[in-house]
Amino acid sequence: MTPTFLLLLILSYFGILIGLSYVVGKKGESNETFFKANQSSPWYLVAFGMIGASLSGVTFISVPGKVEASQFVYFQLVLGYILGYLIIGTVLMPLYYKLGLTTIYTYLEQRFGSLSYKTGAWFFIVSRTVGSNLRLMLVADVLQTLVFAPLGIPYWLTVTVTIFLIWVYTFKSGIQTIVWTDTLQTLFMLIAVGVSIYTVSADLGLNLTSITSFVAESEFSKTFFFNNPSSADYFWKQFFSGTFIAIAMTGLDQDMMQKNLTCRSLKDAQKNMFWFTIVLTIVNFLFLVLGLLFTEFAIKNGIDVHKDQLFPVLANEYLGFGVAFFFTVGLIAAAYSSADSAMTSLTTSFCVDILSIEKKYDALKQIQIRKKVHLSFVLVSIVVILLFKYLIEDASVIDKVLKFAGFTYGPLLGLYSFGLFTKLKVRDNWVPLIALLSVTISILLNLKSQDWFGFAFGFEILIVNGFFTFLGLYISNWFVQKQVN
Repeated sequence: MTPTFLLLLILSYFGILIGLSYVVGKKGESNETFFKANQSSPWYLVAFGMIGASLSGVTFISVPGKVEASQFVYFQLVLGYILGYLIIGTVLMPLYYKLGLTTIYTYLEQRFGSLSYKTGAWFFIVSRTVGSNLRLMLVADVLQTLVFAPLGIPYWLTVTVTIFLIWVYTFKSGIQTIVWTDTLQTLFMLIAVGVSIYTVSADLGLNLTSITSFVAESEFSKTFFFNNPSSADYFWKQFFSGTFIAIAMTGLDQDMMQKNLTCRSLKDAQKNMFWFTIVLTIVNFLFLVLGLLFTEFAIKNGIDVHKDQLFPVLANEYLGFGVAFFFTVGLIAAAYSSADSAMTSLTTSFCVDILSIEKKYDALKQIQIRKKVHLSFVLVSIVVILLFKYLIEDASVIDKVLKFAGFTYGPLLGLYSFGLFTKLKVRDNWVPLIALLSVTISILLNLKSQDWFGFAFGFEILIVNGFFTFLGLYISNWFVQKQVN
Protein backbone atom coordinates (compact mmCIF):
# COMPACT_ATOMS: atom_id res chain seq x y z
CA MET A 1 0.00 0.00 0.00
CA THR A 2 1.20 3.49 -0.81
CA PRO A 3 1.74 6.07 1.97
CA THR A 4 -1.07 8.18 0.47
CA PHE A 5 -3.52 5.27 0.67
CA LEU A 6 -2.48 4.57 4.26
CA LEU A 7 -2.98 8.22 5.16
CA LEU A 8 -6.50 8.15 3.71
CA LEU A 9 -7.15 4.95 5.67
CA ILE A 10 -6.04 6.60 8.92
CA LEU A 11 -8.15 9.70 8.27
CA SER A 12 -11.17 7.54 7.44
CA TYR A 13 -10.70 5.59 10.65
CA PHE A 14 -10.62 8.72 12.77
CA GLY A 15 -13.61 10.03 10.82
CA ILE A 16 -15.59 6.97 11.98
CA LEU A 17 -14.56 7.53 15.60
CA ILE A 18 -15.41 11.24 15.47
CA GLY A 19 -18.80 10.44 13.93
CA LEU A 20 -19.49 7.88 16.64
CA SER A 21 -18.48 10.35 19.35
CA TYR A 22 -20.86 12.91 17.86
CA VAL A 23 -23.77 10.48 18.14
CA VAL A 24 -22.86 9.43 21.68
CA GLY A 25 -22.15 13.05 22.68
CA LYS A 26 -25.75 14.05 22.02
CA LYS A 27 -26.58 12.60 25.43
CA GLY A 28 -24.73 15.45 27.13
CA GLU A 29 -21.37 16.73 28.29
CA SER A 30 -21.82 16.88 32.06
CA ASN A 31 -19.03 15.66 34.31
CA GLU A 32 -21.23 12.77 35.43
CA THR A 33 -21.32 11.69 31.78
CA PHE A 34 -17.60 12.35 31.18
CA PHE A 35 -16.42 10.60 34.37
CA LYS A 36 -18.95 7.77 34.87
CA ALA A 37 -21.16 7.60 31.73
CA ASN A 38 -24.12 8.04 34.10
CA GLN A 39 -23.49 4.42 35.17
CA SER A 40 -25.48 3.21 32.18
CA SER A 41 -22.96 1.17 30.14
CA PRO A 42 -23.94 -2.40 29.12
CA TRP A 43 -21.47 -4.79 30.78
CA TYR A 44 -20.78 -6.74 27.58
CA LEU A 45 -19.68 -3.57 25.75
CA VAL A 46 -17.37 -2.68 28.62
CA ALA A 47 -15.90 -6.20 28.68
CA PHE A 48 -15.27 -6.29 24.93
CA GLY A 49 -13.86 -2.76 24.80
CA MET A 50 -11.51 -3.40 27.74
CA ILE A 51 -9.71 -6.06 25.68
CA GLY A 52 -8.41 -3.45 23.27
CA ALA A 53 -7.53 -1.03 26.06
CA SER A 54 -5.64 -3.76 27.96
CA LEU A 55 -3.67 -4.95 24.96
CA SER A 56 -2.80 -1.64 23.30
CA GLY A 57 -0.34 -1.13 20.46
CA VAL A 58 2.45 -2.56 22.63
CA THR A 59 0.87 -6.01 22.74
CA PHE A 60 -0.03 -5.77 19.08
CA ILE A 61 3.60 -5.28 18.07
CA SER A 62 5.86 -6.29 20.96
CA VAL A 63 4.32 -9.62 22.02
CA PRO A 64 4.74 -11.26 18.57
CA GLY A 65 8.21 -9.75 18.40
CA LYS A 66 9.27 -11.35 21.70
CA VAL A 67 8.68 -14.94 20.60
CA GLU A 68 12.01 -15.43 18.80
CA ALA A 69 14.02 -14.39 21.86
CA SER A 70 11.88 -15.68 24.73
CA GLN A 71 9.45 -18.22 23.23
CA PHE A 72 6.08 -18.29 25.06
CA VAL A 73 7.46 -17.04 28.39
CA TYR A 74 4.97 -14.19 28.31
CA PHE A 75 2.05 -16.63 28.64
CA GLN A 76 3.22 -17.55 32.16
CA LEU A 77 2.55 -13.92 33.03
CA VAL A 78 -0.87 -14.08 31.33
CA LEU A 79 -1.85 -17.13 33.41
CA GLY A 80 -1.08 -15.09 36.50
CA TYR A 81 -3.45 -12.40 35.24
CA ILE A 82 -6.36 -14.82 35.71
CA LEU A 83 -5.84 -15.01 39.47
CA GLY A 84 -5.35 -11.25 39.60
CA TYR A 85 -8.62 -10.55 37.81
CA LEU A 86 -10.43 -12.96 40.15
CA ILE A 87 -9.19 -10.92 43.12
CA ILE A 88 -10.28 -7.69 41.42
CA GLY A 89 -13.78 -9.03 40.81
CA THR A 90 -14.30 -10.44 44.29
CA VAL A 91 -12.39 -8.01 46.53
CA LEU A 92 -11.86 -4.63 44.87
CA MET A 93 -15.03 -4.19 42.80
CA PRO A 94 -17.40 -4.75 45.75
CA LEU A 95 -15.44 -2.10 47.67
CA TYR A 96 -15.60 0.47 44.86
CA TYR A 97 -19.31 0.00 44.26
CA LYS A 98 -20.11 0.04 47.97
CA LEU A 99 -18.38 3.41 48.36
CA GLY A 100 -19.88 4.82 45.12
CA LEU A 101 -16.52 6.18 43.95
CA THR A 102 -15.84 8.43 40.96
CA THR A 103 -12.12 7.72 41.24
CA ILE A 104 -10.83 4.69 43.07
CA TYR A 105 -8.18 6.66 45.01
CA THR A 106 -10.89 8.35 47.08
CA TYR A 107 -10.78 5.14 49.13
CA LEU A 108 -7.30 6.05 50.35
CA GLU A 109 -8.59 9.33 51.78
CA GLN A 110 -11.34 7.55 53.68
CA ARG A 111 -8.95 4.89 54.97
CA PHE A 112 -5.76 6.84 55.72
CA GLY A 113 -6.07 10.57 55.05
CA SER A 114 -5.64 13.28 52.45
CA LEU A 115 -1.88 12.91 51.84
CA SER A 116 -2.25 9.16 51.27
CA TYR A 117 -5.05 9.95 48.84
CA LYS A 118 -2.97 12.50 46.92
CA THR A 119 0.02 10.12 46.90
CA GLY A 120 -2.03 7.36 45.32
CA ALA A 121 -3.50 9.71 42.72
CA TRP A 122 -0.10 11.17 41.78
CA PHE A 123 1.46 7.72 41.39
CA PHE A 124 -1.36 6.78 39.04
CA ILE A 125 -0.99 10.01 37.05
CA VAL A 126 2.77 9.51 36.61
CA SER A 127 2.37 5.80 35.86
CA ARG A 128 -0.35 6.22 33.28
CA THR A 129 1.25 9.28 31.66
CA VAL A 130 4.50 7.40 31.10
CA GLY A 131 2.98 4.00 30.32
CA SER A 132 0.33 5.16 27.84
CA ASN A 133 2.75 7.43 26.02
CA LEU A 134 5.40 4.71 25.76
CA ARG A 135 2.74 2.59 24.07
CA LEU A 136 1.68 5.41 21.79
CA MET A 137 5.28 6.21 20.87
CA LEU A 138 5.76 2.68 19.55
CA VAL A 139 2.80 3.05 17.22
CA ALA A 140 3.78 6.58 16.20
CA ASP A 141 7.19 5.20 15.15
CA VAL A 142 5.57 2.59 12.92
CA LEU A 143 3.13 5.05 11.36
CA GLN A 144 5.96 7.52 10.78
CA THR A 145 7.99 4.87 8.93
CA LEU A 146 5.10 3.55 6.84
CA VAL A 147 3.07 6.69 6.16
CA PHE A 148 4.29 10.08 7.24
CA ALA A 149 8.04 10.02 6.57
CA PRO A 150 7.55 9.07 2.88
CA LEU A 151 5.15 12.02 2.60
CA GLY A 152 7.71 14.39 4.10
CA ILE A 153 5.75 14.92 7.34
CA PRO A 154 8.03 15.38 10.40
CA TYR A 155 7.70 13.14 13.45
CA TRP A 156 6.62 15.92 15.81
CA LEU A 157 3.72 16.79 13.52
CA THR A 158 2.65 13.14 13.30
CA VAL A 159 2.48 12.91 17.07
CA THR A 160 0.74 16.26 17.49
CA VAL A 161 -1.99 15.63 14.93
CA THR A 162 -2.83 12.10 16.07
CA ILE A 163 -3.09 13.10 19.73
CA PHE A 164 -5.29 16.08 18.89
CA LEU A 165 -7.57 13.72 16.96
CA ILE A 166 -8.00 11.74 20.17
CA TRP A 167 -8.98 14.96 21.93
CA VAL A 168 -11.57 15.72 19.22
CA TYR A 169 -13.57 12.54 19.81
CA THR A 170 -13.22 12.42 23.63
CA PHE A 171 -13.43 16.03 24.84
CA LYS A 172 -17.22 16.18 25.12
CA SER A 173 -18.49 12.92 26.65
CA GLY A 174 -15.29 11.26 27.87
CA ILE A 175 -15.74 7.75 29.20
CA GLN A 176 -19.22 7.44 27.70
CA THR A 177 -17.68 7.84 24.25
CA ILE A 178 -14.73 5.59 25.14
CA VAL A 179 -16.97 2.64 26.01
CA TRP A 180 -18.34 2.67 22.45
CA THR A 181 -15.17 3.58 20.54
CA ASP A 182 -13.17 0.94 22.44
CA THR A 183 -15.70 -1.69 21.37
CA LEU A 184 -15.26 -0.75 17.73
CA GLN A 185 -11.48 -0.59 18.06
CA THR A 186 -11.27 -4.00 19.74
CA LEU A 187 -13.26 -5.49 16.87
CA PHE A 188 -10.85 -4.03 14.29
CA MET A 189 -7.86 -5.30 16.23
CA LEU A 190 -9.15 -8.88 16.53
CA ILE A 191 -10.01 -8.99 12.83
CA ALA A 192 -6.44 -7.91 12.09
CA VAL A 193 -5.01 -10.74 14.22
CA GLY A 194 -7.32 -13.32 12.64
CA VAL A 195 -6.51 -12.26 9.07
CA SER A 196 -2.77 -12.23 9.83
CA ILE A 197 -2.79 -15.72 11.35
CA TYR A 198 -4.81 -17.09 8.43
CA THR A 199 -2.55 -15.54 5.78
CA VAL A 200 0.82 -16.48 7.25
CA SER A 201 -0.45 -20.01 8.01
CA ALA A 202 -1.44 -20.43 4.38
CA ASP A 203 1.99 -19.20 3.26
CA LEU A 204 3.58 -21.81 5.54
CA GLY A 205 1.35 -24.52 4.05
CA LEU A 206 -0.72 -24.97 7.21
CA ASN A 207 -4.45 -25.46 7.69
CA LEU A 208 -6.73 -25.52 10.72
CA THR A 209 -5.79 -29.14 11.43
CA SER A 210 -2.02 -28.91 11.05
CA ILE A 211 -1.46 -25.52 12.69
CA THR A 212 -1.95 -26.96 16.20
CA SER A 213 0.75 -29.60 15.81
CA PHE A 214 3.03 -27.13 14.03
CA VAL A 215 2.86 -24.72 16.97
CA ALA A 216 3.26 -27.50 19.56
CA GLU A 217 6.34 -28.92 17.82
CA SER A 218 8.06 -25.58 17.20
CA GLU A 219 11.13 -24.73 19.26
CA PHE A 220 9.59 -21.31 19.87
CA SER A 221 6.47 -22.56 21.67
CA LYS A 222 8.07 -23.59 24.96
CA THR A 223 5.85 -22.04 27.64
CA PHE A 224 6.81 -23.26 31.10
CA PHE A 225 10.22 -22.67 32.70
CA PHE A 226 10.81 -24.41 36.05
CA ASN A 227 14.54 -25.15 35.88
CA ASN A 228 16.23 -22.03 37.26
CA PRO A 229 14.60 -20.16 40.17
CA SER A 230 17.14 -17.35 39.86
CA SER A 231 16.13 -16.66 36.25
CA ALA A 232 13.66 -13.91 35.41
CA ASP A 233 11.80 -16.47 33.24
CA TYR A 234 11.12 -18.89 36.13
CA PHE A 235 7.45 -19.92 36.11
CA TRP A 236 6.43 -18.93 39.63
CA LYS A 237 8.15 -15.56 39.29
CA GLN A 238 6.25 -14.90 36.09
CA PHE A 239 2.93 -16.26 37.39
CA PHE A 240 2.80 -14.25 40.60
CA SER A 241 4.19 -11.22 38.81
CA GLY A 242 1.26 -11.55 36.41
CA THR A 243 -1.17 -11.77 39.31
CA PHE A 244 0.10 -8.61 40.96
CA ILE A 245 0.52 -6.78 37.65
CA ALA A 246 -3.16 -7.47 36.94
CA ILE A 247 -4.20 -6.27 40.39
CA ALA A 248 -2.05 -3.14 40.18
CA MET A 249 -2.43 -2.20 36.51
CA THR A 250 -6.15 -3.01 36.31
CA GLY A 251 -7.66 -3.14 39.79
CA LEU A 252 -5.68 -0.18 41.16
CA ASP A 253 -5.67 1.76 37.91
CA GLN A 254 -8.25 4.50 37.40
CA ASP A 255 -8.05 4.07 33.64
CA MET A 256 -9.19 0.45 33.67
CA MET A 257 -11.55 0.64 36.63
CA GLN A 258 -13.27 3.79 35.37
CA LYS A 259 -14.83 1.67 32.63
CA ASN A 260 -16.03 -0.90 35.16
CA LEU A 261 -17.57 1.82 37.30
CA THR A 262 -19.80 2.83 34.36
CA CYS A 263 -21.70 -0.48 34.58
CA ARG A 264 -25.23 -0.41 35.94
CA SER A 265 -24.47 -2.56 39.00
CA LEU A 266 -21.77 -4.52 40.80
CA LYS A 267 -23.20 -7.75 39.38
CA ASP A 268 -22.84 -6.42 35.82
CA ALA A 269 -19.29 -5.23 36.53
CA GLN A 270 -18.34 -8.68 37.84
CA LYS A 271 -19.82 -10.38 34.75
CA ASN A 272 -17.77 -7.96 32.67
CA MET A 273 -14.58 -8.93 34.52
CA PHE A 274 -15.33 -12.67 34.22
CA TRP A 275 -15.81 -12.65 30.44
CA PHE A 276 -13.04 -10.12 29.91
CA THR A 277 -10.59 -12.50 31.65
CA ILE A 278 -11.52 -15.47 29.46
CA VAL A 279 -11.35 -13.60 26.17
CA LEU A 280 -8.17 -11.69 27.08
CA THR A 281 -6.34 -14.93 27.91
CA ILE A 282 -7.31 -16.44 24.55
CA VAL A 283 -6.36 -13.29 22.64
CA ASN A 284 -2.94 -13.07 24.30
CA PHE A 285 -2.28 -16.69 23.32
CA LEU A 286 -3.26 -15.89 19.73
CA PHE A 287 -0.74 -13.04 19.70
CA LEU A 288 1.97 -15.48 20.74
CA VAL A 289 0.88 -17.96 18.06
CA LEU A 290 1.03 -15.11 15.55
CA GLY A 291 4.55 -14.27 16.73
CA LEU A 292 5.62 -17.91 16.34
CA LEU A 293 4.20 -18.13 12.81
CA PHE A 294 5.83 -14.84 11.85
CA THR A 295 9.19 -15.99 13.25
CA GLU A 296 9.02 -19.31 11.39
CA PHE A 297 8.02 -17.46 8.20
CA ALA A 298 10.95 -15.05 8.55
CA ILE A 299 13.43 -17.91 9.08
CA LYS A 300 12.03 -19.89 6.16
CA ASN A 301 12.34 -16.92 3.81
CA GLY A 302 15.68 -15.63 5.11
CA ILE A 303 14.21 -12.39 6.41
CA ASP A 304 16.37 -10.75 9.08
CA VAL A 305 13.99 -8.72 11.25
CA HIS A 306 13.57 -8.87 15.00
CA LYS A 307 11.60 -7.65 17.98
CA ASP A 308 9.19 -4.78 17.51
CA GLN A 309 9.75 -4.55 13.74
CA LEU A 310 8.70 -8.15 13.00
CA PHE A 311 4.96 -7.61 12.61
CA PRO A 312 5.17 -4.24 10.76
CA VAL A 313 7.80 -5.41 8.26
CA LEU A 314 6.20 -8.77 7.41
CA ALA A 315 2.70 -7.33 7.22
CA ASN A 316 3.60 -4.49 4.91
CA GLU A 317 6.33 -6.01 2.75
CA TYR A 318 5.78 -9.76 2.48
CA LEU A 319 2.20 -10.86 3.18
CA GLY A 320 0.13 -8.94 0.68
CA PHE A 321 -2.37 -6.11 0.58
CA GLY A 322 -4.97 -7.73 2.85
CA VAL A 323 -2.62 -8.22 5.79
CA ALA A 324 -1.09 -4.77 5.33
CA PHE A 325 -4.55 -3.20 5.30
CA PHE A 326 -5.79 -4.97 8.42
CA PHE A 327 -2.44 -4.56 10.18
CA THR A 328 -2.68 -0.80 9.78
CA VAL A 329 -6.30 -0.67 10.96
CA GLY A 330 -5.60 -3.07 13.84
CA LEU A 331 -2.49 -1.18 14.92
CA ILE A 332 -4.31 2.14 15.00
CA ALA A 333 -7.22 0.55 16.85
CA ALA A 334 -4.96 -1.10 19.43
CA ALA A 335 -2.98 2.06 20.01
CA TYR A 336 -5.80 4.53 20.33
CA SER A 337 -8.17 2.33 22.34
CA SER A 338 -5.52 2.55 25.06
CA ALA A 339 -4.49 6.18 24.52
CA ASP A 340 -7.98 7.69 24.48
CA SER A 341 -9.10 6.01 27.70
CA ALA A 342 -5.81 6.95 29.37
CA MET A 343 -6.33 10.60 28.52
CA THR A 344 -9.88 10.46 29.88
CA SER A 345 -8.88 8.74 33.13
CA LEU A 346 -5.97 11.13 33.67
CA THR A 347 -8.36 14.04 33.26
CA THR A 348 -10.79 12.44 35.71
CA SER A 349 -8.16 11.72 38.35
CA PHE A 350 -6.53 15.15 38.13
CA CYS A 351 -9.87 16.96 38.33
CA VAL A 352 -11.36 14.89 41.15
CA ASP A 353 -8.31 13.76 43.12
CA ILE A 354 -5.87 16.65 42.76
CA LEU A 355 -8.08 19.70 42.10
CA SER A 356 -11.12 18.41 44.08
CA ILE A 357 -13.47 20.18 41.68
CA GLU A 358 -16.53 18.32 42.95
CA LYS A 359 -16.03 19.86 46.38
CA LYS A 360 -15.03 23.39 45.37
CA TYR A 361 -17.02 24.50 42.32
CA ASP A 362 -20.51 24.59 40.84
CA ALA A 363 -21.45 22.32 37.92
CA LEU A 364 -20.68 24.85 35.16
CA LYS A 365 -17.26 25.71 36.59
CA GLN A 366 -16.45 22.01 36.96
CA ILE A 367 -17.08 21.45 33.24
CA GLN A 368 -14.89 24.43 32.30
CA ILE A 369 -12.00 23.18 34.46
CA ARG A 370 -12.36 19.64 33.18
CA LYS A 371 -12.08 20.81 29.55
CA LYS A 372 -8.91 22.79 30.34
CA VAL A 373 -7.35 19.83 32.14
CA HIS A 374 -8.23 17.51 29.28
CA LEU A 375 -6.53 19.79 26.77
CA SER A 376 -3.52 20.11 29.08
CA PHE A 377 -3.02 16.34 29.06
CA VAL A 378 -3.04 16.45 25.26
CA LEU A 379 -0.09 18.84 25.39
CA VAL A 380 1.66 16.76 28.07
CA SER A 381 1.34 13.63 25.91
CA ILE A 382 2.94 15.36 22.94
CA VAL A 383 5.91 16.54 25.01
CA VAL A 384 6.41 13.19 26.76
CA ILE A 385 6.36 11.17 23.52
CA LEU A 386 8.87 13.47 21.87
CA LEU A 387 11.16 13.16 24.91
CA PHE A 388 10.88 9.36 24.89
CA LYS A 389 11.65 9.26 21.20
CA TYR A 390 15.09 10.71 21.76
CA LEU A 391 15.90 9.13 25.15
CA ILE A 392 14.98 5.45 24.78
CA GLU A 393 17.24 3.02 23.00
CA ASP A 394 15.83 0.28 20.81
CA ALA A 395 14.36 -2.57 22.84
CA SER A 396 11.10 -4.40 23.39
CA VAL A 397 8.68 -1.73 24.61
CA ILE A 398 6.44 -4.15 26.49
CA ASP A 399 9.34 -4.98 28.81
CA LYS A 400 9.85 -1.28 29.55
CA VAL A 401 6.17 -0.71 30.23
CA LEU A 402 5.85 -3.64 32.63
CA LYS A 403 9.12 -2.93 34.41
CA PHE A 404 8.20 0.75 34.83
CA ALA A 405 4.83 -0.37 36.20
CA GLY A 406 6.65 -2.41 38.81
CA PHE A 407 8.23 0.75 40.16
CA THR A 408 5.23 3.09 40.01
CA TYR A 409 2.32 0.79 40.85
CA GLY A 410 4.16 -0.86 43.75
CA PRO A 411 3.23 1.85 46.29
CA LEU A 412 -0.42 1.58 45.21
CA LEU A 413 -0.28 -2.17 45.75
CA GLY A 414 1.19 -1.66 49.23
CA LEU A 415 -1.33 1.04 50.20
CA TYR A 416 -4.39 -0.95 49.15
CA SER A 417 -3.09 -4.19 50.67
CA PHE A 418 -2.49 -2.47 53.98
CA GLY A 419 -5.86 -0.77 53.84
CA LEU A 420 -7.84 -3.88 52.94
CA PHE A 421 -6.10 -6.55 54.99
CA THR A 422 -5.37 -4.66 58.21
CA LYS A 423 -7.33 -2.27 60.39
CA LEU A 424 -4.24 -0.37 61.44
CA LYS A 425 -3.82 3.39 61.20
CA VAL A 426 -0.81 5.13 59.66
CA ARG A 427 1.00 8.44 59.92
CA ASP A 428 -0.65 10.08 56.91
CA ASN A 429 2.11 12.68 56.53
CA TRP A 430 4.68 9.88 56.27
CA VAL A 431 2.99 8.14 53.32
CA PRO A 432 4.53 10.19 50.45
CA LEU A 433 8.03 9.55 51.84
CA ILE A 434 7.33 5.85 52.40
CA ALA A 435 6.15 5.50 48.80
CA LEU A 436 9.20 7.30 47.37
CA LEU A 437 11.62 5.27 49.53
CA SER A 438 9.96 2.03 48.40
CA VAL A 439 10.44 2.97 44.75
CA THR A 440 14.06 4.01 45.37
CA ILE A 441 14.93 0.76 47.17
CA SER A 442 13.21 -1.30 44.43
CA ILE A 443 15.15 0.44 41.67
CA LEU A 444 18.42 -0.16 43.56
CA LEU A 445 17.59 -3.84 44.06
CA ASN A 446 16.67 -4.21 40.40
CA LEU A 447 20.03 -2.78 39.35
CA LYS A 448 22.24 -4.59 41.88
CA SER A 449 20.53 -7.84 42.92
CA GLN A 450 22.34 -9.95 40.31
CA ASP A 451 25.73 -8.78 41.61
CA TRP A 452 24.78 -8.93 45.29
CA PHE A 453 22.69 -12.14 45.45
CA GLY A 454 23.05 -13.84 42.05
CA PHE A 455 19.31 -13.29 41.63
CA ALA A 456 17.77 -11.37 38.72
CA PHE A 457 14.50 -9.56 39.36
CA GLY A 458 11.93 -9.62 36.60
CA PHE A 459 8.45 -8.15 36.75
CA GLU A 460 8.11 -9.43 40.32
CA ILE A 461 9.87 -6.25 41.41
CA LEU A 462 6.29 -4.95 41.67
CA ILE A 463 5.64 -7.35 44.56
CA VAL A 464 8.87 -6.35 46.28
CA ASN A 465 8.00 -2.68 45.89
CA GLY A 466 4.54 -3.25 47.34
CA PHE A 467 6.07 -5.15 50.26
CA PHE A 468 8.40 -2.27 51.14
CA THR A 469 5.46 0.13 51.08
CA PHE A 470 3.45 -2.22 53.29
CA LEU A 471 6.40 -2.52 55.69
CA GLY A 472 6.82 1.26 55.81
CA LEU A 473 3.12 1.70 56.61
CA TYR A 474 3.39 -0.90 59.39
CA ILE A 475 6.36 0.95 60.90
CA SER A 476 4.41 4.20 60.77
CA ASN A 477 1.58 2.45 62.64
CA TRP A 478 4.07 1.52 65.38
CA PHE A 479 4.80 5.22 65.86
CA VAL A 480 1.07 5.97 65.92
CA GLN A 481 0.57 3.40 68.69
CA LYS A 482 3.57 4.72 70.60
CA GLN A 483 2.18 8.27 70.40
CA VAL A 484 -1.23 7.12 71.65
CA ASN A 485 0.29 5.26 74.57
